[in-house]
Amino acid sequence: MSKRFFITTAIDYLNGQPHLGHAYEKVITDVIARARRSFGDDVFFLTGLDEHGQKVQQAAESEGKSPQAYCDELAKDWRALAEKLGLSNNDFIRTTEERHRRVVQAALSKLHAGGHVYKATYKGFYSTKEETFLTEKDRRPDGTFDPCYGEVVELEEDNYYFKLDDHQQWLIDYIESNPDFIYPSTRRNEVLGFLKNNALEDLCITRPALRLNWGIPLPFEKDFVTYVWFDALVNYITVPASHGDPTVLAVLDGIADPKLSTLGSQPPALLWPADIHVVGKDIVKFHAVYWPILLKKMGLALPKQLIVHGWWQKDGQKMSKSTGNVVDPIAVIDEWGLDAFRFYVVRELDIGPDGNWTNAGFQARYQAELANGLGNLVNRSLSMLKRYRNGVVPARSDELADDAAKTLQVAVSNYREHKLQLAVQNIWLLITRANQYVDQTAPFKLAKDPSQASRLDEILYNLAEICRVLAVLLWPVLPSSADKIFAQLNLSTAPDKMTAAAWGGLAPGHMIGEPSALFPRKDQPASAISSSSSK
Repeated sequence: MSKRFFITTAIDYLNGQPHLGHAYEKVITDVIARARRSFGDDVFFLTGLDEHGQKVQQAAESEGKSPQAYCDELAKDWRALAEKLGLSNNDFIRTTEERHRRVVQAALSKLHAGGHVYKATYKGFYSTKEETFLTEKDRRPDGTFDPCYGEVVELEEDNYYFKLDDHQQWLIDYIESNPDFIYPSTRRNEVLGFLKNNALEDLCITRPALRLNWGIPLPFEKDFVTYVWFDALVNYITVPASHGDPTVLAVLDGIADPKLSTLGSQPPALLWPADIHVVGKDIVKFHAVYWPILLKKMGLALPKQLIVHGWWQKDGQKMSKSTGNVVDPIAVIDEWGLDAFRFYVVRELDIGPDGNWTNAGFQARYQAELANGLGNLVNRSLSMLKRYRNGVVPARSDELADDAAKTLQVAVSNYREHKLQLAVQNIWLLITRANQYVDQTAPFKLAKDPSQASRLDEILYNLAEICRVLAVLLWPVLPSSADKIFAQLNLSTAPDKMTAAAWGGLAPGHMIGEPSALFPRKDQPASAISSSSSK
């Protein structure tokens, strides 16, 4: 059994509708997953929903619904988003599923049996909004707490805690000796700075059932439910366990649940350790500090890499539903097409820093790079082949072969290094080169001179072949458009194998299909791009 390339998004907290940030994380994860598939890797892509916790319970109560009914209704919208984004995910986890409850309870029992959790009385401050305990150091100079915490109350209650401080130096050493563990390096440096300048406090991993009953019960004391963040992190091993991963099952099977192995699918899949977790910068501490220590104490290998992305603003300001300053990804896709949305978020924002969505910027990139760049190149290249050669591919010519080969080499390197924005930028240099090639060679003029028939054949082959190569290079980012290019070329294969980007794939004598516009030009003003919130 060979290990599959296992990549995940964070699971989204189910207390509202999806927004641009959720869609962005899913798209870049899908691009990485598709790129790895195009390299020949056997990829398993996981996304899903985080459904427990106090905020979900309160939101359900405010709507007069049970927490489960509330989650079931919202989950439909989130599943619809995954489909709308064209995600190629292999599984979709909900933390309310029975398979997840069983794995969480097995993990808790494993840690409890190993002496890694203990019970203690807590007295202090608690933020309901953020579902977190606060200390004196969280106070501002005037004694108040930041408004981001919402209402802060004083609590005194028993809970279970997970030991962290005994592995702080181990984690520092691990991150320093594995420089690729956290990407990009700016986020890695932030985590190291935090670990070197702060003493880790043990993590409270429960809530009393009397205060919060919407959660997974503790297997060794039913008066407590599992803290939502512990519950959420475990999803990454729930799915391997449910697919029969022998590595995870060997650690957890028989711990509190003697039949955990019955979760496993046939044939089993070897997924753990995860190759990549893709997460937002706001949840780095949970994934780069708590999760590695938790795995270490359970006896499981750490994920190979955390990829940390930034946040989106709109028009230079924080997005806010109350002010209407938001971007609805579904509305944008409905109006402009899925690949236009995928292109903009990948082209506009590199993984790591924050980004800024502007309607004018979106429209400008659509018109200049999609409609007038890629779309125009494919349409006029294939239209000329139809018009001048009845759609029959002429003899092979290698005039643009070197340009294509260099772009392929750079694209593969960019995709492998998660430099998605740079991959797109470099591929677009080839699109620009090909459009300039049309202008420089002027095939529409040569077509009027029978003595230039051989030269016209060379140009038409190069243009048609460039279109085919571009479809393969762009498939991870623009899968629908890549498929359309192959359909217009009348190719029966899919553009999903990077090796197919080698020059010369179009056979002389092949009959292409009918050209059509990939990205129809739109003349409406930028303000026509919907920026209303979902529901």
